[in-house]
Amino acid sequence: MGEGLTQSSILVVEDEILIRLHLAEELRAAGYAVVEAADSREAMTVLTSRDDIGLVLTDIRMPGSIDGVALGRWIRTRFPEIKIVLVSAEFYSGNFKEFDGGFTKPVRIDDLLRRVRQLLPQAEHGGSRGR
Repeated sequence: MGEGLTQSSILVVEDEILIRLHLAEELRAAGYAVVEAADSREAMTVLTSRDDIGLVLTDIRMPGSIDGVALGRWIRTRFPEIKIVLVSAEFYSGNFKEFDGGFTKPVRIDDLLRRVRQLLPQAEHGGSRGR
């Protein structure tokens, strides 16, 4: 608790449970601590109650009034140090450059892990699995 804030946990925000579980499992296998949220409201609750989230991986299309882009912008305003990576099942016509990364589903896990390691290098625990 007292020794320097390490924001090394990843928050995975995805309403499709099987995709969320798969992404969380792959990130954990790579050595990351992962927290899961089913929608933006749940993600906002997690973010306001924890201080260890360093990266948010969020789907763009989710139920409710706050999609992944709006969530990303809210995070940028409240927690500018948190990295944001968007995932979309469809072509995203917006600008991924507004955030720290973007992937189209199905996500290639190797590509995702490569980007996550670039954004959270201090959290890497060498848990690379052969693919």
